[in-house]
Amino acid sequence: MKKISFYNKVFLALLVGLVFIFFSFRSRFFEIAKQIEIYNSLFKELNMYYVEEINPAELTDKAIKNTLKGLDPYTNFYTEQDVEKARMFQESEYVGIGASVFYTKEGILLSEIYKGFPADNSGLKTGDLIVSVDGQSLVNLETNQLSSFLKGAANSNFVIKIKRQNRILEKEITREKIILKSVPFAKIIDDDIGYISLVRFSEKASAEVKKTFKKLKKEGMKKLILDLRSNPGGSLMESVKISNFFLPKGKVVINTKAKVKKWSNTYKTRKSPLDAKIPVVVLINESSASASEIVSGSLQDYDRAVIMGQRSFGKGLVQRFRKLPYGTQLKMSISKYYTPSGRCIQELDYSNRDNAGKVLKFSDNIVNEFKTKNGRTVYDGGGILPDVVLKTTAKTEATKKLLESKAIFNFATKYYYQNSKIAEAENFTFKNSEFKNFISYLKTDTTFVTKQEKLFKTAYKSSKEKGIDKEYEKIKEKLLREKIKNVSLNKDILITKIREEIISRYYYKEGVFQHNLKNDTAIKNAFNLLQNDENYKNILSVK
Repeated sequence: MKKISFYNKVFLALLVGLVFIFFSFRSRFFEIAKQIEIYNSLFKELNMYYVEEINPAELTDKAIKNTLKGLDPYTNFYTEQDVEKARMFQESEYVGIGASVFYTKEGILLSEIYKGFPADNSGLKTGDLIVSVDGQSLVNLETNQLSSFLKGAANSNFVIKIKRQNRILEKEITREKIILKSVPFAKIIDDDIGYISLVRFSEKASAEVKKTFKKLKKEGMKKLILDLRSNPGGSLMESVKISNFFLPKGKVVINTKAKVKKWSNTYKTRKSPLDAKIPVVVLINESSASASEIVSGSLQDYDRAVIMGQRSFGKGLVQRFRKLPYGTQLKMSISKYYTPSGRCIQELDYSNRDNAGKVLKFSDNIVNEFKTKNGRTVYDGGGILPDVVLKTTAKTEATKKLLESKAIFNFATKYYYQNSKIAEAENFTFKNSEFKNFISYLKTDTTFVTKQEKLFKTAYKSSKEKGIDKEYEKIKEKLLREKIKNVSLNKDILITKIREEIISRYYYKEGVFQHNLKNDTAIKNAFNLLQNDENYKNILSVK
């Protein structure tokens, strides 16, 4: 009887549990259906009876974006055009003119010209503004409209008008297939130290790295600098493959943990490495994210490479595309990833915000300690902390705004047309006197506006008081002086950015790499470390 009583109790408990789950699921399903029905009814009423005509697509797009706004910034709705752009980024292939662009109300501004492609061959320059295509004005068009003008079938021709230094020029361009390299530059430095720059984790990234690595080995490479600075990431699988080039077969590179169990996975190396012993220094900075952090994190956890530079971005979330009707898609965060030692390096805690709505940081609280293979201490939260930290000045808020603006870009354009030639790429310097010219230029640039300046201007415009113009000008001048003072504190960071922007105008991105190979502080430090075997080994040993 006692046994029957026990089993009855277990059965009853299970039954109650199942009933609870059923009704919870049913309640949740009803709530979702209810909210969808409310939105559909509201949408129909607006469409039928609102006094003005409404744009259904625009209204839906805004509603969706507002829905996703409170989540993380990587969870986004993609229109058909957005899906195509994402595909091009992933594959690094598209049909076009071979240039990166800014979409503006005045037209399409060319932000970089790729060497040897149609834009370059047609004589277009960085800073040119395309104002019309085949007679169609581009002024005041929306971004999704502008993005379609440069696309088309391979070998198709079109005529553009560009504005260059207040002159209007006409150019004919033939579209062609553009293939962007994930490894745009690689070279042997001083006999046996190789340098590879990996700028994106496209679907061909591992193949490019493998080919380049083998080529450098044939040329005598015995040590390697792998540059992942400012690499925003990309394919997770490519990061696993590239890690495998330096790690033995069967090693865990990354674990992902998701709400949906089938999306929780362990990714291991599947092949024998290209070289399991070659000394490696990986360069990272605050813009190294996602797949860059998977590679640097796994190599750090296995003490397989010395990580050098600044703390990485801290993106520990994995996204996946989900198909929606009519060619649209939802890209959403489905899991968090963890390095082999167990670290999740996610910096921002999007599920927690303060009273002002600001996202809190995991690194602001207690971070957890983890151990590498050799027993070295590493930490979670807040990106990958390098083994060797290269210090720069802490960016002021004004400098952050400056780097977000087009001020440096505009200054470089002006510099290019005032200087017909400069020194060879590797020998070019941006002098202190020229930095003073840049500071003076900032006083006239309209794209560099701080939060304080914007708020003050808004308050002034909304004020109805008379006779405050003089006071407005005084405060405006004071804010300008304060802004200039704050950006000058980051002279080291700004000179690097300005120098690279100027060099690329004369020698393309290739020139920037050539310059950095000889002059870049991080590359110099990596080179010196690889020349000192004892120091290299000591860094990877338990202290």
